Amino acid sequence: MEKMFAPERRKIILEKLNEKQRVTIKELSKEIKVSEATLRTDLTKMEGDGLLQRTHGGAMLAENLDTEISFSTRERKNKNEKYSIAKKAVELISDGQCITLDASSTALELARILKDMQIRLTVVTSGINTALELHDHPDITVILLGGIVKRGSYSLEGSLGVNILNQINIDLMFTSANGFSFESGLTDFSVYEVELKKAMVNASKKVVALLDHSKINKNSIASFASLNQIDTLITNYVMQDSEIKKLKEQNIQAIVVSADENIH
Repeated sequence: MEKMFAPERRKIILEKLNEKQRVTIKELSKEIKVSEATLRTDLTKMEGDGLLQRTHGGAMLAENLDTEISFSTRERKNKNEKYSIAKKAVELISDGQCITLDASSTALELARILKDMQIRLTVVTSGINTALELHDHPDITVILLGGIVKRGSYSLEGSLGVNILNQINIDLMFTSANGFSFESGLTDFSVYEVELKKAMVNASKKVVALLDHSKINKNSIASFASLNQIDTLITNYVMQDSEIKKLKEQNIQAIVVSADENIH
């Protein structure tokens, strides 16, 4: 059997947890065919990333996982920061463009700002709330990507909507993420949602990451955009010089906003 890398093992562990809610190290060792000591290291690292909760002899799904929290709760979290980030993101949009918005609460903030603007746009989105927010605007054409409605959320996931993306020229994609790191780029928890986001990234000329401070230097299970696919990063996280240098090396424009500005 080929040696399995840590990210592959951790992806399998999360899939098992999603299926059963809890797992034991003994079961995992048999299924994945790695030592119990290796799995203990994996589980400790995953607990540190907030992906699960360690139990005696195993692990269970963490109660505070983003996927387990309702959308309305996530929407309220860091709301001022998200609004400030969205307000800055609007400045990148020009009349007549085609943009994509993911199903994140930050992209929803951006949609709310666009709703009150005089602008002509085509908006492609995987967010049900985002589509509903914009559908009354006289000059915005909304395309809702097909997919499976994610439980406890207002997002669509899976690859059913990918064909639409192949037929549209998208100027800008605005996306948030569960985490951003210099090693993995933009990452999310849901393996299925990641598939759709990957397709959205590939279909877009430019990708703009909208990330409040809680997402920076955090990893989730599956990557949907590597550093070389990100063009602009808008955040309220105060970056160190070394981090700005790393972004510049990857030709990523970093825009830092203050969460105290533009609060509504």
